[in-house]
Amino acid sequence: MSTPPWNGSTPPPPNWGPPTPPPLPPGNPYEQQGNPYEQQGNPYEQQGNPYGQPGQPGQPWGSGMQPMLQLPSNTLVTIGDIVCTQTEVITPSGRCPVGQVTWSFTDMSRTTKTLPVWAIVCAVIFFFFCLLGLLFLLAKEERTEGSVQVVVQGPGLLHQLQLPVTSVGQVQDYNARVGYARSLSASAGMAGY
Repeated sequence: MSTPPWNGSTPPPPNWGPPTPPPLPPGNPYEQQGNPYEQQGNPYEQQGNPYGQPGQPGQPWGSGMQPMLQLPSNTLVTIGDIVCTQTEVITPSGRCPVGQVTWSFTDMSRTTKTLPVWAIVCAVIFFFFCLLGLLFLLAKEERTEGSVQVVVQGPGLLHQLQLPVTSVGQVQDYNARVGYARSLSASAGMAGY
């Protein structure tokens, strides 16, 4: 025995249609706990080490570290993530007085001179018009690839970083920055910092 299909003239059977959802609680559910994205206070007014404390042995690298939010106002030179002020060196590995650190700079870049493609194309095209097209083969192009390594070492502090370089100018810039940081360390060491 089957029920006849509903034709719309009589009321529908009691279990006909999709199930009804449970009623919502009174009030707006999005206003119950306030806005979770509002921050309490200014995050840029933190005190202490901007990087947090260095990780303890046995903990994964980077535990307890926070990104630096703002450079100190008396920053003299930055080398990658190393900040050097008049009195201290600040790294993700910790802080140390500037007079007690030693600096190391290693150039691990490679510069090659190659014949550019445009010079070969121009030499072939102008060779048929005149032999002066062979002068294009004297053109050279310099390419620098690799990185430089900077190591800062002091009592309770060892931080090294590798910075990629793509030109000789970048290598010279990093070398000059490390040289300036060395001079700050030497002058602070003589002054007793």
